[in-house]
Amino acid sequence: MKPRMNPFDAAPDAMKLTLDYSQKLLGLGLEKSLQELVKIRASQMNGCAFCLHMHTRDARAHGETEERLFLLDGWRESPLYTERERAALAWTEALTHVSQTRAPEEDYAALKPHFTEQEIVHLTLLIGAINTWNRISVGFRSIHPGTAPHTEAA
Repeated sequence: MKPRMNPFDAAPDAMKLTLDYSQKLLGLGLEKSLQELVKIRASQMNGCAFCLHMHTRDARAHGETEERLFLLDGWRESPLYTERERAALAWTEALTHVSQTRAPEEDYAALKPHFTEQEIVHLTLLIGAINTWNRISVGFRSIHPGTAPHTEAA
């Protein structure tokens, strides 16, 4: 895959605005572990390798376990996630695919026992922000840092 362009070079003011907005969202009070799970799950759904690389690294730096990262795509079948995390992940999925899900009432209702109204707004803005970054990274074919593809020994 070849990058299409560097959006930071092409539109630095717009990208700085997007970056500043995203950084401010991170300081609104949701726990870092939850923020990273939400960003990773949306990035999985959107197929954004650049964001997956970044946010799994960040999650590990904040103490997230490999096991929870590996099982995140199957969170509904795993007991490793709290009820608060489950509600946030369901809302993440609903909003990431909002054109198909229409943000179901049951996903919204599941937030109520675990989040204040303010936290629900913050969570929703976070989901919107990571979806924006996924679209930027996927659309412009951002390449994550890493090593060459694995090759089998002869």
